[in-house]
Order: sequence, then structure tokens, then C-alpha cells
Amino acid sequence: MGTFSLWHWMVVLLVVLLLFGSGKVSTLMGDFAKGIKSFKKNMADDTDASMEASAEHPAGTLSAPNVSAQTTKTPETVRHG
Repeated sequence: MGTFSLWHWMVVLLVVLLLFGSGKVSTLMGDFAKGIKSFKKNMADDTDASMEASAEHPAGTLSAPNVSAQTTKTPETVRHG
């Protein structure tokens, strides 16, 4: 099975237009474009926020969290009688 020819794509496009109508398809594509623009904007905002955070804490200056070693004592043996 190879790739679809131009005629196959034209038939698919015709069927989609007949099922959904041209208005529905254009609205759907407009909503899709808005979603892509919103995604790109949020990715750019996330990158900017990440850059600001790394500027506040240059590499190597972050301190490790203060974790103290705790030991738990368990009973050596338990005898049930």
C-alpha cells in the first residue's frame, strides 16, 4: 500500500464537506488555529518564567534541602506465647 493519490484526497475532502458543511469545517479550523496560538503563547510564557527563575538562582548556588538522618528502633524479637 502506497501513499494516497491526489484523487483520493479530493474524494475525502468532498465527503468531509458534504458531511459537515463548509461553515462547520471553517469554524473547526478557526478553533484549531486559536488553540495552537494559545499553546505557543503559554509555552513562551513558561520559557520566560523558567529563564527568570534561573536568573534568580544561578547554577551551583542552590542549596540542598535540610534533611536530618533519623533512625527507627524496632523490637529485636517478639515472642508470642
